[in-house]
Amino acid sequence: MADNAQNKESMKEAIDTLNQIVSSNSTPKTIKKSITDLIVDLNNEEYSLSVRAANTISLLDDVTQDPNMPSYVRTQLWQAVSKLESIRE
Repeated sequence: MADNAQNKESMKEAIDTLNQIVSSNSTPKTIKKSITDLIVDLNNEEYSLSVRAANTISLLDDVTQDPNMPSYVRTQLWQAVSKLESIRE
């Protein structure tokens, strides 16, 4: 089972990936807005790491269905989902 340090590192890597997507000039504005909101939720320490990760995974699934999303952005989102899926408590 993953320990707290591994969970925090996975969360940090996922947030870093999402920040890269937001800072890219080629990411559509609607996608940037959705991802920015998700980053805020991930940083909200009101809930445990695993709850924040699970909620974000669910919301990212919806975001990846956007037909306006470039394929490389979708790939980056899947990388973030992979990191978030490794978080367990």
